[in-house]
Amino acid sequence: MTEQQQTAAATTAEPRAGDPHAFIAGLPKAELHVHHVGSASPRIVSELAARHPDSAVPTDPEALADYFTFTDFAHFIQVYLSVVDLIRTPDDVRLLTYEVARDMARQNVRYAELTITPFSSVSRGIDDRAFMDAIEDARTAAEKEFGTVLRWCFDIPGEAGLVAAEETVRLATTDKLRPEGLVSFGLGGPEIGVPRPQFKPYFDRAVAAGLHSVPHAGETTGPETVWDALTHLRAERIGHGTTAAQDPKLLAHLAEHRIPLEVCPTSNIATRAVRTLDEHPIRQFVEAGVLVTVNSDDPPMFGTDLNNEYAVAARLLGLDERGIAALAKNAVEASFLDPAGKARIAAEIDTYTETWLAP
Repeated sequence: MTEQQQTAAATTAEPRAGDPHAFIAGLPKAELHVHHVGSASPRIVSELAARHPDSAVPTDPEALADYFTFTDFAHFIQVYLSVVDLIRTPDDVRLLTYEVARDMARQNVRYAELTITPFSSVSRGIDDRAFMDAIEDARTAAEKEFGTVLRWCFDIPGEAGLVAAEETVRLATTDKLRPEGLVSFGLGGPEIGVPRPQFKPYFDRAVAAGLHSVPHAGETTGPETVWDALTHLRAERIGHGTTAAQDPKLLAHLAEHRIPLEVCPTSNIATRAVRTLDEHPIRQFVEAGVLVTVNSDDPPMFGTDLNNEYAVAARLLGLDERGIAALAKNAVEASFLDPAGKARIAAEIDTYTETWLAP
């Protein structure tokens, strides 16, 4: 039995009806919007900082809570990049990836599409082949040991411009480099001053190579950025899409075409994209018929995890256990997992829920 299965068995052994937190803890889940470096727990970050003592990142896990307190989105990017700078060797890459999978397994995450920014590591001197080998070795080990299936989204760091876009699409589409676990192509980083249309040629190349398009859009800019992602980048899912709520026509388009939003409530508060949780537009999305998935984005940096994000969403949406389970199945539906894999996790969610609610 894997570590993940042991956790699930322990959680479901004594169900407590009416306790959403306990229900969520044991619920099988998929996650679609979570960043590789941004998932490094204080334990992992402190270990990496100790390996590289010239870094400004604290080595004390307790001090990281203050370090990860952000004044705005620009400050978040600054801190995020300081953690990126701790990933300097293939061993660092492997450690990070494997330990992130371990943390996911503890939350009963069965499947995750982890957003990776290979440009950040390769441009700092890590050999591209060694980088790919490190993430793939961690992926296969994690699936074997924890039961968590990982797939990759390679994303362009928008702040690094077209040079980064060219390098990212090269890494994603070169046959001898492209990792087996790669399923999608994204665009992250700041949106202000980084217009989406300029990345069209790179997304065209990625899509032509069989990758799915999943750019961030509408996180810190208006709904026009979401339209740009749909029109120019051929987006199949939208990362965040928070400001889509400002445009009824856009909401109707997302609902009609079943284009999912990767919603990350706590992240949006931490980066000041939304002022308070009670003002978060997730309810507007659901009421408009948009397919909503719940995600953690950069969980340790925002003092959260996927279980907490489900609890937040359940409160904001007024969901009971069946509603929470339906939300979990949204992520499975919106994923790029194969049909058999989707059916397997959906069935597991149903079985877990019925067992939990049984008299």
